[in-house]
Amino acid sequence: MWDRDTFDHLVNNAGHGEFAMLADTTESQFDGLFDVHVKGVFFLVQALLPLLADGGSIINFSSGLTRISYPGFSAYSAAKAAVEILSVYMARELGPRGITVNTVAPGAIETDFGGGLVRDNADVNAQFAAMTALGRVGVPDDIGPMVAGLLSDANRWITAQRIEVSGGQTI
Repeated sequence: MWDRDTFDHLVNNAGHGEFAMLADTTESQFDGLFDVHVKGVFFLVQALLPLLADGGSIINFSSGLTRISYPGFSAYSAAKAAVEILSVYMARELGPRGITVNTVAPGAIETDFGGGLVRDNADVNAQFAAMTALGRVGVPDDIGPMVAGLLSDANRWITAQRIEVSGGQTI
């Protein structure tokens, strides 16, 4: 269909959130978060390595919650922190093939994530907006340009970086 046997870019953005305090997080919730966010990223990349073109790129998604804390996201944030370290190791191991690997870490974004917690809960939205230098939470269109930029040839020298896209959250 595309007249080629390889692809150039992989963006690992699948995920879900579990809002549960540390004392209330079940083993099933914990396992689900690590299965999707860490194990899923690891083994998808592994399976697709033969098809990923030399000189290509991988972007793994993390979260601003690896740098700041917000009650109820301890297991989720731990999984995302693991993704950040995994990205560094991927960058090291795939560097000889010219493959860049970076992590994009959005701040609070108005999406369906966590059941629309930031988008639909005015109090939560206001709390995160107050923590942000630009005075608002993000929208999906705030993240897309960063991803497109990292995938462009103009940024082929950026690898093993965690790039936070948060409007200056908690600076």
